[in-house]
Amino acid sequence: MNQHVDSLTFYGGCPHDCPDTCSMIFEVKDGKLLGVKGNPDHPMTRGTLCVKLKNYEERHYHPDRLLHPMKRVGPKGSGQFERITWDEALDTIVARWKAIIDHYGPQAIAPYSYLGNQGLVHGLNGGDAFFNRLGATVMERTFCGEGSCTAWLLTVGPTAGLDPESYIHSKYIVIWACNSVSTNLHHWAIIKDAQKKGAKVVVIDSYASRTAKGADWHIAPKPGTDGALAMALINAIIEQGLVDQDYVDDHTVGFEELKERASTRTPEWAAEITGVSADDIRTLARELATAQPAAIRMGVALERHYGGGQTIRAVTSIPALTGAWRHVGGGVTQFPVWEHPYKFDVICRPDLIPEGTRVVSNLHIGRALLGEGLGDGPPIMSLMCWNSNPVTQAPETDKIVEGLMREDLFMVSAEHFISDTASYADILLPASMGAEMEDMILSWGHLYLTYNTKCAESPGEAIPNNEIFRRLAARLGFEEENFKWTDAECLERYVDWSSPACEGVDLDYLRRHGFARLKVGTPDDRLPHAEGKFPTPSGKCEFKVEGAKNFVAPPFRQMYLDFQPGEDLDPLPDYVGARESHTNDPELAKRFPLNIVSPKSHAFLNSCYANMADKQHVQGEQFVLINPLDAAARGVVEGERVKVANDRGAFKGVAKITEDVNPGIVVATLGYWRQHNDGTVNSISSHQFGDMGHSPTFSDNLVEVSRAN
Repeated sequence: MNQHVDSLTFYGGCPHDCPDTCSMIFEVKDGKLLGVKGNPDHPMTRGTLCVKLKNYEERHYHPDRLLHPMKRVGPKGSGQFERITWDEALDTIVARWKAIIDHYGPQAIAPYSYLGNQGLVHGLNGGDAFFNRLGATVMERTFCGEGSCTAWLLTVGPTAGLDPESYIHSKYIVIWACNSVSTNLHHWAIIKDAQKKGAKVVVIDSYASRTAKGADWHIAPKPGTDGALAMALINAIIEQGLVDQDYVDDHTVGFEELKERASTRTPEWAAEITGVSADDIRTLARELATAQPAAIRMGVALERHYGGGQTIRAVTSIPALTGAWRHVGGGVTQFPVWEHPYKFDVICRPDLIPEGTRVVSNLHIGRALLGEGLGDGPPIMSLMCWNSNPVTQAPETDKIVEGLMREDLFMVSAEHFISDTASYADILLPASMGAEMEDMILSWGHLYLTYNTKCAESPGEAIPNNEIFRRLAARLGFEEENFKWTDAECLERYVDWSSPACEGVDLDYLRRHGFARLKVGTPDDRLPHAEGKFPTPSGKCEFKVEGAKNFVAPPFRQMYLDFQPGEDLDPLPDYVGARESHTNDPELAKRFPLNIVSPKSHAFLNSCYANMADKQHVQGEQFVLINPLDAAARGVVEGERVKVANDRGAFKGVAKITEDVNPGIVVATLGYWRQHNDGTVNSISSHQFGDMGHSPTFSDNLVEVSRAN
């Protein structure tokens, strides 16, 4: 990189849970991060950063940053801690864990992490090898997209699908259940460029998001009914004679059965369920089939109700019906990560897991801490949490807090701040941030490898996540070589550099250039399935999957293959309604008549940044979007504090009365911290799984809204 008179610049990668994985440039002087900007050479992220990242360095040096190991000296949740040494912290952890193992066995210890950091070394799977070697409970981590993964893999296999950059060639673009402006900004820039070239942009979302307001056409199905819309589109494509029959005959399995299944899923049938008119459904079907290349970008929100997996199977089938895969810029995008050559077995070491080790869902952590659903196994006596903040992010917040308040629970938290979850810890460990550690950032939204340089010193005594696990492994006497690898040695081993996708690229190349596009075709010529070649057992798009069983993709369960869900799945896509709805549970709906949708916040990244004053200013205080008719029926006025509640819990926010939401729906965004608010939106969220991949059901909840005072 360029060297200046008194500072240096280095390549970085945004570590946050976002599909964009921005290539960044760090400016550093005397070991301190001075500033961050986007890398202008990156073809997708184009030198721009989102509102969350614009003053990234201020988060590194925030006055509330956790700088030293700490132990709790006040009641759990009080935030009262005192400084201790690293030796005391690690010795305390190891002593407590050994005592728990002696008395209860290692499965009484549970890890808890997610994508608070997306690095290969320090991120989601960074602690898996350690806890697998320890023999701890395996934690199944299905916050976001895992049901989508199950449905995608069943239908088209582990393909990256349509390249997000190829949308510049699309003539028709459907963004389905994704608020790209707030959560996929750089893809939105490509879509806007395509729109300027004449592409029609359709957004399907149950409320008028920032993205929906930038579309040519916003379609707003009722929450949890997207599957009915998708099946009616399949019906209308077939009935209007718009099927690319040659493509279907050559490159798909189960068309006749799908045709029969869809025959009764008419636009009129779907109109009654979704609130979208039959004429609009037929128009969308006709345009989607004929305005080629046609692209569909599915958001993770599409899975967040009970029938979400089946919805994604139906949506994923559409481009094969219409032959959209024949065209550059045609097809569907889920997670391009499937063609990234990461070696998860090396990262996670599933071979170290003792036979018979149990699995607990991170969505059920509150229940598990209270002894529910553990069968004959031991209670959870210790929890270590890093890269996650379940008190804001997981369902049934009140149960989680009750579990964390247990005096006999020994909790360890590796964190940057004393978050809602960390406030209940017995031992706090200060973790390094982005510019303070070497890593490669996993990219689930594009086809680039992204390098992050260690170029700034961690303030205080903070150390990277992987160093924490190295030190714990040494104290526990783990002799496996992987626990002795440096971060650089991990990177050499965690990527299959011999893969054809890495032709001409190695770690040194990434260090010199900051990023590298995988060799999987360019945005201007990538045609992954123009001639079929789907990475499924049949080599075809599988409308029908005989003998399908429910499963969670292994990277989301520490690469553990045992105790998969295993239920029989419907061989064909179909509409499966939400659990909590006026149709499926009319008695519940009498008490709680409003559907709630809880999308990501614009200025927070999940719960990251929700403790920073400037981001709080941009995001505004916790709010509830409510339609004028629903507000009037409850005597609610603009700006008034309201209470949103059901049998699971409640939270309060400021009412924003708006036509952006239809009657019967309220919207409250995710990420606000409980310690700054009177409850947060996941206080009302259900622990129930969706139909595939143990996905969450964050948009499958009924509530009532009342005036707070």
